[in-house]
Amino acid sequence: MEHHSILRVVSKLLIPPILVYALYVQFHGDYSPGGGFQAGVVFSSAFILYSLLHGIDALTKIVPPRLLHVCAALGVLIYAGTGFATMLLGEPFLSYYALAEHPQHAQEWGILIVEFGVGVTVASVMLSLFIAVASHTPKLDDKDW
Repeated sequence: MEHHSILRVVSKLLIPPILVYALYVQFHGDYSPGGGFQAGVVFSSAFILYSLLHGIDALTKIVPPRLLHVCAALGVLIYAGTGFATMLLGEPFLSYYALAEHPQHAQEWGILIVEFGVGVTVASVMLSLFIAVASHTPKLDDKDW
């Protein structure tokens, strides 16, 4: 697909706004519709778009599968670690009131941290699944289009 220069240029223009929108969904998920799951899917879609135009090998050079596995585990640890931290501070699992003096601030911080963990996990798992499927899919020549 070396001769699809228009698609490559358009993807270079689209990927940064997609990533910024994913961050917006991530950090405004506690005030509006969205959050970690939606942000993770949108974030991974930018990398999937890149891979569709540049190939799976180019994607694995940017984001190695090993890094994705580590990030997926890290996201789960962030989520569970927040719950265990609240337990260590004397509250029930994922009861955010122990995270700050003011209950509203505690809720905001707790949700922000948990949703960040969910976003990291979802983006990593989505990219891992895409790489696994795309790596085992037969490649099409331009004549097949």
